[in-house]
Amino acid sequence: MYYIQKRIEISASHRLTVDYESKCTQLHGHNWVITLYCRARELDQNGMVVDFTEVKRRIKRRLDHQNLNDVLPFNPTAENIARWCTEQIPHCYKCTVQESEGNVAAYEVDE
Repeated sequence: MYYIQKRIEISASHRLTVDYESKCTQLHGHNWVITLYCRARELDQNGMVVDFTEVKRRIKRRLDHQNLNDVLPFNPTAENIARWCTEQIPHCYKCTVQESEGNVAAYEVDE
């Protein structure tokens, strides 16, 4: 099995929709750190699991310097963003999304 890991940093804002009182319902921003994990039994014709540049392009181009509520079709929690990122990248089985120093969410495909 071959593995790659790609770390991407973006700046983006969001506001959450929650069923309790929270300051996070107000628009605010983070310097997000998104780490994607991909694996494949066989390498592609270029000798790669997935091209690192393609991973960056698919995530960063869509999310960087955006209001995530405007570009994603769901409540942009770190957990939901982790799942969305995983679904954007071929062979991606896990993603972690860090929205601040102590707050990290992860999504992993359950096989």
